Amino acid sequence: MKRLLSLIALCCALHLSAQEALWWKTPTTSPEINENRTVTFRLKAPYAKKVEVTGDFLPEGNAEMRKVQPDLWEYTTPFPLRADLYSYAFIMDGVRITDPSNVYVTRDVVTMNNIFIVDGPRSKVYQELDVPHGTVSKIWYPCDQLQRMRRLTVYTPAGYSENGTTRYPVLYLLHGMGGDEEAWITLGRVAQIMDNLIAMGKAKPMIVVMPNGNMDQVAAPGYGPDGNIVPTIELPRTCDGTYEQSFPNLVRYIDRTYRTIPRKNSRAIAGLSMGGFHTMMISKEYPDLFDYVGLFSASVKKNVDGVYSPVYERFHDKLRTQFAKRPALYWIAIGKEDFLYPANVEFCELLDRNRHRHEFLETEGGHIWKNWRFYLKEFAQKIFK
Repeated sequence: MKRLLSLIALCCALHLSAQEALWWKTPTTSPEINENRTVTFRLKAPYAKKVEVTGDFLPEGNAEMRKVQPDLWEYTTPFPLRADLYSYAFIMDGVRITDPSNVYVTRDVVTMNNIFIVDGPRSKVYQELDVPHGTVSKIWYPCDQLQRMRRLTVYTPAGYSENGTTRYPVLYLLHGMGGDEEAWITLGRVAQIMDNLIAMGKAKPMIVVMPNGNMDQVAAPGYGPDGNIVPTIELPRTCDGTYEQSFPNLVRYIDRTYRTIPRKNSRAIAGLSMGGFHTMMISKEYPDLFDYVGLFSASVKKNVDGVYSPVYERFHDKLRTQFAKRPALYWIAIGKEDFLYPANVEFCELLDRNRHRHEFLETEGGHIWKNWRFYLKEFAQKIFK
């Protein structure tokens, strides 16, 4: 009997151990958004000697947290935060960690960050609201240039499956260096932004295609045949022209597979940073494909210099050809603190000298997702009108 009772006790202990995560509680409340829109961050770390918080809510640098209890560190912003979506992390004794009290985490290349939202009119568009929702699909398509299957993310608007004959315009949305087909849907909140803008009547229902712009990477880390490789920005063939040459193949595939409107005036292309570089080059190389072009904090200096590969030769001649065909919108946006700001101003001056019609939006902030989400929100309201 004693052995039987011991065996039952052991089985119960193993069961509870296996289910331990079910009873795990967050160590403390963090972040806490206060009534005056200041935000308090907390971390339980009794043996830490120094704890800091870093994030895009800070004007610059890191903020040092103070020990308010023997095991609790705390920091409250000295100013209210504007309604927006923010990311942050802790630095404990020199080691960057995520907040164990906040389950909302995103990956940006190799960096893991927590996110939080300060509620308000500006941030509503980034939230899951009670509106009709579209569908996000992760699909594989054949790339003729590489003779391989490649992965991409596709957003289709609410009603796409039900409205079996309706055709939709398409926005091709390109990521930055180190990103992949996961970047815009997770960090950029594409599904939330599009769902909400469409429901508000501020944007046309559209398909959004988010490909992987790294030609030596068929899918985001962990989703391809290479397995759980370490993400890196040091990927070959990101700016050698291969991606641009392969792009019409992708457009044809999307037109065959989805109910698109296969015309120039129903196609848009936009991208951030390296994706802005790709956007400029693709739209220049194929001026009859896209009527709407968006450059978000784009690496335009490479384009002005016309370097890298034969694809980029005769840059200015091809730019003149593109603008002679009168694109409906050529839209450039960048933050004044962005390291690419001077190059973007220079590029706009080049367009002005050549009387190439464009729009230029200058915002606060630097080379950050907080800006790129905002640029997408603005750009999506301007296209397919």
